[in-house]
Amino acid sequence: MSSPDPQVRGARNPSTRSAARGPVVAVTGAASGVGDLLTRRLAASDEIRQVVAIDERRGEVAEATWHILDVRDPAIAEKLRGADVVVHLAVDLDLETDPAARTAYNVRGTQTVLTAAAAAGVHRVVLCTSAMVYGALPDNDIPLSEDAELRATAEATGVGDMLEIERLGRRAPRAHPGLNVTVVRPAVLVGGTDTALTRYFESPRLLVVAGSRPTWQFCHVDDLVSALEYAALEKVDGEFAVGCEGWLEQEEVEELSGIRRMELPSAVALGAAARLHRIGLTPSPAGDLAYTMHPWVVSVGRLHDAGWRPKWTNEEVLTALLEEASGRHTVAGRRLGRKDATAAGAAGATVALLGTAALVRQMRKRRGL
Repeated sequence: MSSPDPQVRGARNPSTRSAARGPVVAVTGAASGVGDLLTRRLAASDEIRQVVAIDERRGEVAEATWHILDVRDPAIAEKLRGADVVVHLAVDLDLETDPAARTAYNVRGTQTVLTAAAAAGVHRVVLCTSAMVYGALPDNDIPLSEDAELRATAEATGVGDMLEIERLGRRAPRAHPGLNVTVVRPAVLVGGTDTALTRYFESPRLLVVAGSRPTWQFCHVDDLVSALEYAALEKVDGEFAVGCEGWLEQEEVEELSGIRRMELPSAVALGAAARLHRIGLTPSPAGDLAYTMHPWVVSVGRLHDAGWRPKWTNEEVLTALLEEASGRHTVAGRRLGRKDATAAGAAGATVALLGTAALVRQMRKRRGL
């Protein structure tokens, strides 16, 4: 008898699911975040025969079969052999990661997983991107059709990576006949997440750009996980969005949150955001502001047709987000310490935006420019 793979731990006892005839599902990025939540959900499902969990460290789901490796390692093909479906969630969208390193990881990881899945005989790969790929534009329909043109650019955090991931996903079935790719696009994701859009609600004032018409559609991570399970079970395929029913207007968000707005001209807000990011004071590029200015809410018709319904409403997710944000202080996308937050709370978000010129001068003096 051959010795067991030293990287495999917590393998499911076959006798416990002998009657299960569902798919074998592999999850990348399984040790944390959405990947951990999905791995737990699939491991508890009677519709799943086996869960293969892949990450650079072992997670806590003992019922899964664990393989410890980087998704960019071509050896992943052997670990995927026998899987029916791969849900690829090993994507880095951390605001603090170097953008070039983040893109290199996300693109190479997705390329490797798609190629390895085809080589291993996997018939479906599920990719998770974001509804941000549609772009936030003043002439967007409300809501956007899931078939709407992807008009986003690479100017916002991570959006360029997600557009490239989707491009790789569209190309893969042509390069590897028999491989199907499903793409899941969540709205503003909430629930243990840290993004430029969730940080928006950590500010002492909600920045509103004059003349814009913000609309907000949220997606709780629990609903995303259930949608990913639908995709893994092949109850829905193709490209589809996931989020709460409907949307909230900016005025509703302000009323529900109790946070007052600070309205600035477009040139002031965008110019200040660009300068703050350029000198390294904030992690968010000016392109992130578009998603707080223009509508990008989406229809979730394909999931509805498959029988899926969200458990959370926009109002409930906003409440959960505000509870998570409690005690955090962010101005212009930059997290502040308690001392800085006191000053920011007293002076409002204008400290960061209208005081940009002074900050730029200070930074130049430090650099000897």
